[in-house]
Amino acid sequence: MKILMIGMAKVKYMPYLNFYLENIPKENNEIHLVYWNRDLKDEDLSAYTNITFHEFRCYQEDEVSPSSKIFSFIKYKKFVSRVLKSEKFDFVIALHSFPGVLNANILTKKFKDKYIFDYRDLTYENYGFYKKIINKLAANSKATFISSGGFKKNFFKENHSKLINSHNLLSDSLNHRRPPHTRADDEKIRIAYWGLARHTALNKKIIDKIAADNRFELHYYGREQKCALDLKEYTKQIGADNVFFHGEYKPVDRYEFSKNADIIHNVFYSTNTMLSMANKYYDGLVFCLPQIATEGAFMAKCIEDAKVGISCNPNNDDFLDKIYDYYKSIDLNEFNENCQKELDRIIAEYNYGSQFIKDTFSN
Repeated sequence: MKILMIGMAKVKYMPYLNFYLENIPKENNEIHLVYWNRDLKDEDLSAYTNITFHEFRCYQEDEVSPSSKIFSFIKYKKFVSRVLKSEKFDFVIALHSFPGVLNANILTKKFKDKYIFDYRDLTYENYGFYKKIINKLAANSKATFISSGGFKKNFFKENHSKLINSHNLLSDSLNHRRPPHTRADDEKIRIAYWGLARHTALNKKIIDKIAADNRFELHYYGREQKCALDLKEYTKQIGADNVFFHGEYKPVDRYEFSKNADIIHNVFYSTNTMLSMANKYYDGLVFCLPQIATEGAFMAKCIEDAKVGISCNPNNDDFLDKIYDYYKSIDLNEFNENCQKELDRIIAEYNYGSQFIKDTFSN
């Protein structure tokens, strides 16, 4: 079978790509991948064997208004259309919501029941026309993988049978599982955020509180685009000597720098993130690190239901006191059992999706 996977970022920024690459049998399938080189810098793809790459080169910043991205999106859509028309593909996998939406016409008509729609991140679901498109994509797909159970509310009930939970669990992470730990009373508690920094105003509030509290340190790991650069400059302005920025990292680097973390920062606040699941949620379970998440968010409910962290609000005066008291009250044995129980549940759902992919591309 000749398969086209359509991505919308550089390969290293699509960790969810590995889920498909690990489960599609290589011996009887030919895999092609479209990816978007947004910073125009070359990346090492030598680790990816037996894949034909189709690179779309077009400079595009991530953190700018949607209107300023329109022309780039049009160019990208045309590029994908050319690839689809120039090769005779048997099956397509849209690796994100936007590649699916931008190519909805050709997918739902030419590839009906011959594509997988991988739905992750909310964008314009509040607009009726957009919601209709994603539901049309789901209805005509072989299956629609969703990266958060919270996203089910965006799909009509008649499409729920097409939905499969696709957890952003990197299988290699399971080889780095370790027992939980807590800090001594005289040591600072290290809160860590990793990934692309977003929500500048929210993080400034968190930085303000941590800068004034010598019980904590705050560490940011990830490529430094506008939000991270603004936060870094703000940290200098207020003289926060317990807030640190470590820059870009490779996925495997998490195994080392997570050893220097005590709590995972999973606090987000926007319409787009209240239903989402961050990749760090899974890292927290694997590395046995407690997590803090936004009150009212779907991820916060998952964290509290599994008893692997707490929900909190940076606007509250007791924000850090609540985190400190929670951290100091952790029973390590009980916490370890909770992480394992939740991880077992996720692995079962992950394995179901894996088997679905294997069966689909073995026939």
